[in-house]
Amino acid sequence: MNLARTWAVARKEALQLRRDRRSMILAFLLPMALIVFFGYAITFDVTNIELAVLDRDQSQDSRLLVETFESSGYFRVVSWLERQSDIDRVLDRGTARIVLVIPPGFSRDLRSGDAAPLQTLLDGSDANTATIAQNYARAIIGRFADDHRPGMASPPAVRIESRVWYNETLESVNMIVPGLIAVIMSIIAAMLTALTIAREWERGTMEQLAATPVGRFEVVMGKMVPYVGIGIVDVTLAVLAGVLIFDVPLRGNVFLLAFLTLLFLIGALGLGMFISAALKSQVLATQAAILATYMPALLLSGFMFAIANMPFGLRMITYVIPARYFISVTRGIFLKDVGLTVLWGQALAMLLFAVVGLGLATRNFRKEIA
Repeated sequence: MNLARTWAVARKEALQLRRDRRSMILAFLLPMALIVFFGYAITFDVTNIELAVLDRDQSQDSRLLVETFESSGYFRVVSWLERQSDIDRVLDRGTARIVLVIPPGFSRDLRSGDAAPLQTLLDGSDANTATIAQNYARAIIGRFADDHRPGMASPPAVRIESRVWYNETLESVNMIVPGLIAVIMSIIAAMLTALTIAREWERGTMEQLAATPVGRFEVVMGKMVPYVGIGIVDVTLAVLAGVLIFDVPLRGNVFLLAFLTLLFLIGALGLGMFISAALKSQVLATQAAILATYMPALLLSGFMFAIANMPFGLRMITYVIPARYFISVTRGIFLKDVGLTVLWGQALAMLLFAVVGLGLATRNFRKEIA
């Protein structure tokens, strides 16, 4: 590879890119907009759960129990029911997601040490929210019973203390934002380079490129260089947005993150170059790039759904999705402060994808004019 010829191609591509406003918007503004939008929009935290209460005891303890639910920060009382038939109405209309039924004699049974039954009725149409709400309710009721039932002064025989590592507050944004960087950059990188070679064919400039002594690999590398720089800038801005806007902790080595990001970007950009060289149409290349990156990166990379819970066939497919490895890198460096001794497998996989991406792009690029 001749560096002078490669640099000449890179300079030509940079000038062409600078004159294309749509590509500049796609390169710089869209990634930041998506990071901010999805960072606020996507959340797995369940709060402000609508709670309806049917208090048939009307005692100080029953009112204190309801106040405990409200003060937890997870529940919000939206309706006080008067009769049993009101339960169907609030659940059918979606006014409340959970109904707390306090039977008569609740306070008496609680203070006497007898079993004090309670009933919770949940809207299971959203199974995830219902499960989380049920667990919250059980924890609140259990703590309330321990605090107000007599004869519980002595500690239990077995005491469990749990400690959460890496994401102590269990905020989903700390998991989502590092994963978003991988998902969004895999889409943007492939879309940007999917237009490069196809643009040459559609604008009729491939004849000029074919007349030059530049080799195929030099063309691919030269066209990729400006987009590598754009990708590094985009990831840097995304990392700053995660730290400054969403307060995501960055505990790991920034230089290791930059190095592994470079490997990932070369593979993603190489995929886009391969699509562009194979299809020779900007419209088809863009559609193919979206199809090849968007759904796999979003659904099969471990970003939203655990790979271990997927069927065997889908788990095998995830091994050929580069975003799977980069998500492990970003989350590991952001939250766990892990190094290359832990991430060497991901680094090796991304290096392999980079080599394969460049090889496929070079192999499918032809300077010959039909």
